[in-house]
Amino acid sequence: MTDFLTLSPSFLSMLVRLIISIIVTWFIVIRLYYKKSKRRDFCFTFMLISIAIFFIVFFMIFVLEDMKGKTSMGIGIGLFGIFSIMRYRTDAMPVREMTYLFIIIALAVVNAIAEGVPVLELLITNLIVLVAVWFCELYMKTLPSKLIQYDRMELIVPERRDELKADLEKRLGVKIRKVDVGAVDFIRDMAMIRIVYEGRDTVANTMTKLSKGQLQEF
Repeated sequence: MTDFLTLSPSFLSMLVRLIISIIVTWFIVIRLYYKKSKRRDFCFTFMLISIAIFFIVFFMIFVLEDMKGKTSMGIGIGLFGIFSIMRYRTDAMPVREMTYLFIIIALAVVNAIAEGVPVLELLITNLIVLVAVWFCELYMKTLPSKLIQYDRMELIVPERRDELKADLEKRLGVKIRKVDVGAVDFIRDMAMIRIVYEGRDTVANTMTKLSKGQLQEF
């Protein structure tokens, strides 16, 4: 009964690493990602995926630690499966969110397998990633973009590009930096336009690209 209620040193060490992982992930997701994007759905996903991946990797290593030769193979297969979820997903994910997902998963894996690594070294490793994300958000800002089905065909010609931008700014309420005209449907008098604009992601359509079905329909 005493052994049943006793926590092993490995588990106690895991709890310390888990706390570090959660704190760093929370700071990246809430203070860096959400502050700019305001996407609560992705915050929910990032936090829970981080915790789930951490436990999967930790217990996978814990179960396989006595199997010696099979350990590295098992871990490799497990990590391959973990990172495969970034490719096989149901909904299209923007590049920025995809980058954050990769960072969150990588941090969870690093913290989970860092058994025997001094806490100070683990903290420094997490801090380096945190500073890198902060630096990129601060000095490598990317402007949001949208795909729009546009109905005023007379404005899509190059000679009237300024009028096109003015019309889009009036309709969408954002300052447009760049307009690219893509596919044109003369039968329905519609054109596919990609806009790059300033400010937060405030345009009503939050998709960064259309699905294959939507493109075929268009």
